[in-house]
Amino acid sequence: MSKEKSLEERLGMKPGLKLPEPEDRRPKRFYKAVEAGEGGELGEGWTVRLDGRVLRTPKREALLLPNRALAEAVAEEWSAQGERIDPAGMPVTRLSFVTLDRDASGDAAAIAEAAKYAGTDLVCYRAEEPADLVAAQAQAWDPVIDWARARFDIDFVVATGLLPVDQPETAIEGVRGYAAQLDRWALTGYVQAVATSGSALIALMLAEGEIDGEQAFELSRIDETHQEALWGQDAEAAERAAAVRTELLGAGRFIAALKA
Repeated sequence: MSKEKSLEERLGMKPGLKLPEPEDRRPKRFYKAVEAGEGGELGEGWTVRLDGRVLRTPKREALLLPNRALAEAVAEEWSAQGERIDPAGMPVTRLSFVTLDRDASGDAAAIAEAAKYAGTDLVCYRAEEPADLVAAQAQAWDPVIDWARARFDIDFVVATGLLPVDQPETAIEGVRGYAAQLDRWALTGYVQAVATSGSALIALMLAEGEIDGEQAFELSRIDETHQEALWGQDAEAAERAAAVRTELLGAGRFIAALKA
């Protein structure tokens, strides 16, 4: 009796040969040298060149940046790329692209987005139980609210449970006013931190240099940290957390570079 053929043999494959893995769709690195330098013929500012060619935004605008520190931060991301270019790992570049490609209506929408988050700010919604989570939220978030009150004279209402609470109009307008007085570069960094952290107030501390991106990330996930301590972290949750951390650290680097 003949021996039954293996799957590999039936498919005409050599034993041990693996099926091809899905194609990596990230673009291949097409440059060798990365250089940050003054804008020159492009105008006042700084830019990044790949093999001598000026980096451009998705709308084909020359990447003319406001200072050297930001240009060097963008150049560092492009230099760090391997055989494939990974846009997800280049948050400072993406924020720079967004700033240059956004028009005036986009600026207005960004300001409105910050005010919207202020109305449902993460740090204002607290658990009723268990006691250790209640204590962790208070320890992490009460100083955020206290700082905003002392620094900007904006006072937010803290609520427990899931029911929404109306924040004072003065608090929401305080956030709106802060966002509106930022230049378009600083506005990008602030609103990115707002949307990623879920908190206009955590982002406000980051924008003002009171905390860094890592601290903003930790403040934004008090609830998740508590759940992970009880039940562990699955792969999907770990991936989400890593993505949020990348974005907040990127926003922190972007904001710090603008202040350099």
